[in-house]
Parts: sequence; structure tokens; C-alpha cells
Amino acid sequence: MKSLMERSERVIAHTYARTPIVLVRGKGCIVWDAEGNEYIDFVAGIAVCNLGHAHPGITQAVHTQAEKLVHVSNLYYTEPQTELAEWLVKHSFADKVFFANSGAEANEAAIKLARKFFKDSGVSGRFKIITMKGSFHGRTMATLTATGQSKIHGGFDPLLAGFTYVPFNDIDAVGNAIDDTTCAVMLEPIQGEGGVRMPSDDYLPALRKLCDEKGVLLILDEVQTGMGRTGALFGYEHYKIEPDIMTIAKALANGLPMGAMLAKENVAAAFTPGSHASTFGGTPLVSSAALAVANALEEGLISHCKEIGDYFKGALLQLKADHECIKDVRGKGLLLGAEIDRDGAPIVQECLKKGFLINCAHGNVLRFIPPLIIEKEPIDRLIETLDGIL
Repeated sequence: MKSLMERSERVIAHTYARTPIVLVRGKGCIVWDAEGNEYIDFVAGIAVCNLGHAHPGITQAVHTQAEKLVHVSNLYYTEPQTELAEWLVKHSFADKVFFANSGAEANEAAIKLARKFFKDSGVSGRFKIITMKGSFHGRTMATLTATGQSKIHGGFDPLLAGFTYVPFNDIDAVGNAIDDTTCAVMLEPIQGEGGVRMPSDDYLPALRKLCDEKGVLLILDEVQTGMGRTGALFGYEHYKIEPDIMTIAKALANGLPMGAMLAKENVAAAFTPGSHASTFGGTPLVSSAALAVANALEEGLISHCKEIGDYFKGALLQLKADHECIKDVRGKGLLLGAEIDRDGAPIVQECLKKGFLINCAHGNVLRFIPPLIIEKEPIDRLIETLDGIL
């Protein structure tokens, strides 16, 4: 399929360094390319396809809904969207949901809501948001500015005003950065794109307490950690806290484009008719797919993720004991990373040759984010392959 890749290069913007294979079909945790080669997928569309590929529940939900109603806009009420919002509210800290199309758009909504909340409260001077170095929040102008990585900022100056960056997992740095202009602190419970970087057990509880003391909002970006990925429905549950605002996307509809911003009632009240909108946010079609995801999560998938994630992490730790080039193994559930002492790209390519899709975050962290339905046997095969490569 070289001709297809050449055609693609001629007509699609060169914003991706694509792997030179053409994927045409998937089933469960396996995908096939145009030449019939089989790969075990430990990327899952970048932590998106939690139920794997061609999941029958998703397929049936989309088929059934497509025959009834695909899109009418948010000028009208629709049943799938309402049912999904009810499910999210029931299973989270939140009282209200705003639907968007992606994680970046969900984070845009969170940024706007935090600012407007204080404007509506009569505190117009509070507009700055503290984010973490190494974070990733999206590629729009606001969310790339919120992202604490200079490589993401390159070429897009001037950036949006109102963001301050502090080291991740440093509560004193956050405290020192909060002033009378701060409206929120925004962070990922686990930094995914930043290299699967974990907070200490007391960091998020201390951050929640600090935000309460200073009167600022706590925004959690759970675009990658949400929807069961860490062995809990949402990452914040591991730390026994609640945010004021949370964003989710990626796995929400198992590959159909969907994001959501969730908030507590008093904060969400700042969004009034006309203050924010999304034409495609929460369409009947995509909401139906997300409801199928919700059903699967309630049928034991999260506990399976925790169990199999512990098994996978244990296998990676044994690999670390056998290979000095592995400097750290970290993560929760099936969001796992192995930090190595060299560039990870050649290892990703060797895994590809041997029939495994993995990826590398932050240059030297091998990231493993397979479908939550993964079993022990393909994990064992990957570990054996990595052992041979290393």
C-alpha cells in the first residue's frame, strides 16, 4: 500500500510522523494492515479504544442509532445525550455536564468556565490558571498555552495570557504561585504525554486543601486517565478527593469523537445560554456509543483493568530487574510507562517489526495503554519480545 501512503502525503497536512503501515481492520486487541500483517495493539488509539476494536456493543449501538437519528444540534433535547449525562453525574462528583468533541475542547470549556465563574462572582481580576510543567492539555491556542511544555509552544507566539507553570508534584510551588489573580489550578492526575509521571500519594489531597484555603478552583484533566484507564472510573478516586471541574474525552465513546466537561452545580451555573456552545457536542450517535461504553464499564471491566494492570506492571518490574537500561516503571491500571536511558523510538520500531504496537512518550518512556480487555497472554508475549530487543 505504498501508493496510498504517497497519496496521503500529497494531500494531508504533515502534522504527524506516521508509522509506515496502513491499518485496515481490527478486532479486540488486534489490528491488521493492508498486507495482512497482524499486530497486538498496546496503543488503543492513544488510550481511546478501551473496549478494543469492532466491539459488538459499540457496533450495535451506532447501527441502531444511525437508523433513527444522527444529529439535530443542541438546539433540541435528545434522549441518548440526556441518559449519558445522567450516567456521568451519577458516577462522579459532578452535577452538570457540557459535551464537546475532543479533550482539547473540553479543556477549553474548563478554562472558560473557571474565568467566567469569577467574573460572575464579581471578582474580575481572577483569571490566571496555574498548570504543571510537563503537562499536556491540547493543541488549541488556549490549551497549548496551558500545556507546560515549550516544544508544544514553538512557533505559536504570542501565547494566550494568563497561565503560570510550576513543577509537577510540588505543593509548595503551587502555593507560592497562587495570588489574587489566580482563578484555578489545572493538572492531570497522572501526566500521560509527559511520560506517565505519577504524583505522590499526598499531593492531590494537599492540592485540594490548598485550593480550598485560597479560594481557587481545582480542574482535573482526566482526558487520558478517565473512563476506567487507571483501574478506577476516574483518576481522582485513587486520592479520595473531588475536583470542582473535570474534563474527559478519549475513551468516552471508544473512538467516536467526544469530550465532556463536568462541574459542580455552583461552578457550572456560570455557563448560561450563549456563553459557550458546540454544534456537534453530544450528538445522539456518539452519545449512544458512549452509553455502550458505560454499560461495559459497569460489567466488571474496571476491576479487570486493575487486576491485569497489576500483572502487567509486575512483569515490567521484572523486566527492569533484568535490564539496567530501564530506569523506572510507573503508572496505574493500564496506563503504564517504562523509562529507559535512551531514545525509545528504535524500540518502538523493533516492536512493530515483531507484531506489536507500542508508543513512546516524552522521548524515552515506553508507554503501554492497551484496550482494557487485554489478557495475560498477549502481555506475556510483549514482555518476551521486549526482553529480546533489550
